[in-house]
Amino acid sequence: MTLPLHGIRVLDLTDGLGESTGRYLADLGAEVIRIEDPRGSRSRATEPVVDGVSIPFALRNANKLGITLDLDTEEGRERFRGLATDADILIESMPPGHLAQIGIGARDIRSLAPELIWVSVTGFGQTGPYRDWHASEQVLYALSGVLSRSGTPGAEPLLPPSGLIEETVGAHAAWAALLAYHRRLECGRGETVDLSAFEAIVHGFDPGFGAQGSAAAGRSEDFPRGRPNAANFYPVFGCKDGHVRICLLAKRQWRGMFEWLGSPERFADPKYDTIPARFAAAETLHPLIEELFAESTQAELVAEGARRGVPVGGVHTLAEVLTTEHFSASGSLVDAEIAPGLRALVPSGYVSVNGERAGIRTRAPQLGEHNMARLEPLGARSAGSRGPTDAPLAGLRVLDVGVIVFGAELSRQFADYGADVIKIENTNFPDGLRQSKRGAALAASVAWGHRNKRSLGVDLRSPEGADLFRRLVRDADVVLANFKPGTLASMGFSHETLATINPRIVVSESSSFGSSGPWRTRLGYGPLVRASCGVSALWRYPDNAELLCDGQTVYPDHIAAHVTAVAVLAALIDRRRSGRGTHLDVAQADTALVQLGTQLVTEGLRPGTVSAPGNADPHAAPSGVYACAGDDEWCVVTVRDDDEWASLCAVIERADLLQDERFATVGARIENRAEVDATVADWLRDREPQAAATTLQAAGVPAAPMLRLPQLLTDPHLTARRTYTTIAHELLSVDLPATARVAVFDEISDPPARQAPLAGEQTRQICIELLGLDDHEIDGLVRSGVLQPPAGDPALDDVVTAG
Repeated sequence: MTLPLHGIRVLDLTDGLGESTGRYLADLGAEVIRIEDPRGSRSRATEPVVDGVSIPFALRNANKLGITLDLDTEEGRERFRGLATDADILIESMPPGHLAQIGIGARDIRSLAPELIWVSVTGFGQTGPYRDWHASEQVLYALSGVLSRSGTPGAEPLLPPSGLIEETVGAHAAWAALLAYHRRLECGRGETVDLSAFEAIVHGFDPGFGAQGSAAAGRSEDFPRGRPNAANFYPVFGCKDGHVRICLLAKRQWRGMFEWLGSPERFADPKYDTIPARFAAAETLHPLIEELFAESTQAELVAEGARRGVPVGGVHTLAEVLTTEHFSASGSLVDAEIAPGLRALVPSGYVSVNGERAGIRTRAPQLGEHNMARLEPLGARSAGSRGPTDAPLAGLRVLDVGVIVFGAELSRQFADYGADVIKIENTNFPDGLRQSKRGAALAASVAWGHRNKRSLGVDLRSPEGADLFRRLVRDADVVLANFKPGTLASMGFSHETLATINPRIVVSESSSFGSSGPWRTRLGYGPLVRASCGVSALWRYPDNAELLCDGQTVYPDHIAAHVTAVAVLAALIDRRRSGRGTHLDVAQADTALVQLGTQLVTEGLRPGTVSAPGNADPHAAPSGVYACAGDDEWCVVTVRDDDEWASLCAVIERADLLQDERFATVGARIENRAEVDATVADWLRDREPQAAATTLQAAGVPAAPMLRLPQLLTDPHLTARRTYTTIAHELLSVDLPATARVAVFDEISDPPARQAPLAGEQTRQICIELLGLDDHEIDGLVRSGVLQPPAGDPALDDVVTAG
């Protein structure tokens, strides 16, 4: 199989943060050349280390070539310049300004290679007051608003599992890189990209000011200071052989659960058809479900739930995930060499291309392994006819039949950067995002998720509506869907069928568990995906296996959408070479598996060694979430090495600790974690978290205050970088803060903020402009229910008059 990015060369100078960017591009076929100092990258020693192999390094650098260059020498810098002039994309994660200081920064290199796409991936970007801060995963969880929504009310907030941050940042960087590269193919100009990990997590992990899940209907909108009692959002119940989670979101799902319970009279009131009412009654409703489930197994409950239309999923430990038949049968987990002589069961990759997994093929390179390899020069790239000021995706047309958060977020990536995205809607099967408005005229999630798009109201299940869709496919570039596998085919819109109409069409289908394997037909939502992949089992306090703390998040919906967007754009890039479209298959579960890869591989190699760590980093001490002065105010601190320990001791004026052999090494401090944690806790207890974190960061110690969502809007760094824009809508009483961009580009403009369409708002316009229908034909299709424009369309008035 020729992968979509075949023939594209990427230079990878990342070390830790951003390494998964090159891995994903390599999975998709790019030739990725990892460049390291002759002494090796720091990430080669990143814990956990098994048999001398860093598991994070091995996973995030698979499929790459590896060479060494000493950039502190002129010989090394000259060699670097030569490589850069024959590359397409360069990714680096050096401290801001470092490469420029030695004469090989973005401006220096792009003066020699003006078509190069230079992507800088740093913790906080190239500008702003936090520019030089240290960005550990704990720091980014705290600053981004994620930590403030994780944990149980009244307890200390809880850090989510590690690994999710780096992979999320990597997917964002891959999207930004390909966006700029696609533009280069259109206009011939390179680009410099400044990607801030902080902003990527704020907007891409589980944004507080972005499309929300269906359970948002039961949440408060006034941003209370405390953490919500999120255990009731997607509740977990014990069963005969473990635990299961349920998602009761739609009315029909609740009705199925109600009948399963034996139709108890106390819950017969129609008010319980709504999510808020069920949340309010959780203390009396949930004990009934708990009693019902107690004597059944996971498998029995999942099967019965499927029969009744009630989404139920098992809560799996890492050990259970590794032995789950579905993940092996679907190719999600494969046996692979990750280092010389070391094999492991690993997550294969994010996506399948034309029926084959685009995943791990070769192990990570040894230091300098390919120093003597001959790199063939790349051929010339022809440029299109678009101008440099055109949006990078201008001229593309996307037909979006996707739904809810994943569907909205995926197509928004294309709409924001210039594609004509047409959201296909059917009033008989309304998008769940439109149903989460809680009494408002428009759901905020619709305003966030569907900005910059057009909407066509059409009944695709009618022969006439299906025919109209096929006519649109003739001149379209992409079809996006996230239904249960087989749904598109059952409607007559399989990739094979659509490719006979338009051989250049790219069709992306996503589902919870993919199109193959025993779970392919399972009902699935993000909370069930997390639970099935081991994320939920790690997202808890160490002393309570039943209190899962991931109820507030809709992970992995947003990031899985970004992962899919990268694959779609890669397929569009490949189409310029091949002239053919592509069929993409994405399982949202695979996003979770890849991002939890370090824990899964470690557990496979060393069974029983990985468990929920809570707020303590197993490989660093002191580390944790520490109480500060004020009401529910917290600061995260992580000391990873001896230099940071010395800096910490200087800040807290405890030089005596440096003479204590109990704390002399990383291992010694981990062994005596309670004492060093207590020392940090004592210092922070009476301090304001922002000031304390600023002091620690100035000394080189990773630290951050826990920010709540409203604080993001006034945070000095996000403000300085204009991270947020505002979006308005005629049906909303106030403007909404929203993501301004995926990254800061030198030339690519920030996206516009056109208001989201009403359902079917552009139906008449699209039918005239793209299908060549006249008003008489459109009126007839409206009257028959095939076309569904919004209220106020003249043909609808005729229907009312006739009635």
